[in-house]
Amino acid sequence: MAVTFSYADVRLNYNQKQRLKRFIAHMATQEGYKVASLNYVFCSDAYLLDINQRFLNHDDYTDIITFDLRENKKDSSVVGEIYISVDRVKENAVLHMVSFESELVRVTCHGLLHLCGYRDKKKEDVIAMRAAEERCLSAFPDFQ
Repeated sequence: MAVTFSYADVRLNYNQKQRLKRFIAHMATQEGYKVASLNYVFCSDAYLLDINQRFLNHDDYTDIITFDLRENKKDSSVVGEIYISVDRVKENAVLHMVSFESELVRVTCHGLLHLCGYRDKKKEDVIAMRAAEERCLSAFPDFQ
């Protein structure tokens, strides 16, 4: 499968990993893309903070960092590596009063959506990103 899950310094305790991988590929198709190679790396806050500092010159915790690895950015194939802090997913689930699964689906889709051209720096971009995340969250419960 073109979507893979790897682990840096933590494991992802989630029993529907294969379903989530298929869903990610499905959502890429819904956005007009095909997943060529997409690796999600699950890690701790400390691990992701180090990446944030070294590669983005940011000195703060984040839940996700997405690297677009396509040679041609206009290509409709998804090639990327996405780092997700399991610590942040757990804390954000509590903070936003949602289940761990819901927050996990949101953040995995968030990374994919970046690779599909969505941004989240300007207010109008954030609105579009949140709407796309909601489409993902709405579609996931019925996805087999």
